[in-house]
Amino acid sequence: MTPTSTVSTVQIRIDHRSAVHLAAAAARTLAQQCAMPGAMPEQAAVLASELASNLDKHASGGSLYLQPMLFGGGLEILAADHGPGMPDLRRALTDGYTTTATLGAGLGAVGRIATDFTIRTQLDTGTRACARLTTPGTPHPGQDIGSMCLPVETEQDCGDACAAADTGGARTVIVVDGLGHGPRAAEAAQTALRVFHRAPDHPLAEILTTMHRALRHTRGAAVGALRLRPEQAEFCGIGNIRASVLSHHTAHHRLTGQPGVVGLNMPAPRTHRITLEPGATTVLHSDGIDERWTHSPSRFLLGLPPSLQALSLAHSYRRTRDDAGVLVAKAPGKLDA
Repeated sequence: MTPTSTVSTVQIRIDHRSAVHLAAAAARTLAQQCAMPGAMPEQAAVLASELASNLDKHASGGSLYLQPMLFGGGLEILAADHGPGMPDLRRALTDGYTTTATLGAGLGAVGRIATDFTIRTQLDTGTRACARLTTPGTPHPGQDIGSMCLPVETEQDCGDACAAADTGGARTVIVVDGLGHGPRAAEAAQTALRVFHRAPDHPLAEILTTMHRALRHTRGAAVGALRLRPEQAEFCGIGNIRASVLSHHTAHHRLTGQPGVVGLNMPAPRTHRITLEPGATTVLHSDGIDERWTHSPSRFLLGLPPSLQALSLAHSYRRTRDDAGVLVAKAPGKLDA
């Protein structure tokens, strides 16, 4: 499978009614930038409008997030809030159920228009939703992988980046945190991803060593890589990239990269092997995500599919004064529908 990578995620805080129109316009523009044909930009606008309207009417602390899909061929529109959650999700998903007039017909319209729509809610906690819109011929997206890369609030360019590739029965994922933030951090991160794209199936330590040579003329980066197989994971990292494994009960196998900077002062990279329980999920993130989320993760977070876990971590644990990158994935052969 061709390796893929993210670009910056756009966040729109839904804190006033006019933000709903802003969200719709931004989704339409992103769909056009993704070269989505025909009426698909307008469909993206409807999806964003309905999800943003739901946040505006019923939730607090809500944001809409827009990004191209990790594997290309479409876009993701994600919504998260801090509560109060939906008392009757089944009714809310009924096509045509809405409390006010909007562009479509409530969350039922989202499920009808989107290629893939996943939503979870819990009272007093909040709601997480991911709507994907894909171009014809794109493989149907699963919920076994999710990512977000958010720039520091004062910047347009994101110095954090993510990528994934499935090769030879294994899934390899990577998170890169360019030193600092802004355009030069983004340049370092994208240079690292180009190295990954050329040979994502090489040994992890070899990938990081090749990155080290390529990043010598940049400001450098922290890099973390995971290789996932059904019963085992390998982790290799330099700098403040953290890896964790999630079970249905807790977060464990918390690992951090070796001290150093790829491109500047990198030690010989070491690879750690981790045994994975059936159904385990792995999380890889930069220090723009507060690592304290691993101390006592909620049952709600642990029960989410990876696409919504990445969203939840970015929404609830992001440090807004730093770029934040997070990628959540299951191994091939243990994927959920």
